[in-house]
Amino acid sequence: MNSLTSEQRAALRDQLEHEKNSLERRLQQNDHFGSADPLGATTGELSSYDNHPADLGSEVFERGKDIALNEHEEHHLSDVTEALERMKEGTYGTCAICGRNIPFERLQAVPETEYCFDHVPDREISQRRPVEEQLLAPPFGRTSVDELTEETEFDGEDAWQIVESWGNSDSPAMAEDREVHDYDSMYVEADENEGFVESYESFVATDLYGQHVTVVRNRQYREYMEKNEGDPLLEPDPYRDMEGNDQ
Repeated sequence: MNSLTSEQRAALRDQLEHEKNSLERRLQQNDHFGSADPLGATTGELSSYDNHPADLGSEVFERGKDIALNEHEEHHLSDVTEALERMKEGTYGTCAICGRNIPFERLQAVPETEYCFDHVPDREISQRRPVEEQLLAPPFGRTSVDELTEETEFDGEDAWQIVESWGNSDSPAMAEDREVHDYDSMYVEADENEGFVESYESFVATDLYGQHVTVVRNRQYREYMEKNEGDPLLEPDPYRDMEGNDQ
């Protein structure tokens, strides 16, 4: 048997009806947060094809926010309406899980609730992930063979690395890797060795007959020397000499 007094029930009914009217009026006045308007309507243009991608990105962000706000308000309105229905049926104020009375103080704070505090669903942050991730895992989904020890062919990640190496919308300041200082190192696994295993294989070269050893002073060579992994080479380094003269 519910322990609410007639005065408490009347006060809660007034609170629910006021909230219901307020939600309905808010949804009607803002046209469901503008979610019914076509994408790009705020720009006043007939087409968004010729717009800058950032402009369209802003529109998509705002549309997603409007949809989320609208869904939140509609869900809240549905909860309030159902609470009023339970009040008519005489089941209002009892927990839908354990059947115990919900304290009046809790109903004052959340009048539309149908659960006591101990049985509120999803009180903790949900760790559930979208079901699509089961298909997409690992990254790049079924096109990724990085996790397979016997597979070395060109895969989806390699394709993305090539495309991304030509640039994306990020900058070094926004890079996930804090050691990125230039745009040439922005793409995924930019420091991965390509075409060689050991670093020295990329900067030591010979002619067709294996003679006349030369050194290509590339990024791998600089890193190799900075880490003291090799002795200074026989031929002079003009760049290092210039730096010494500047000092």
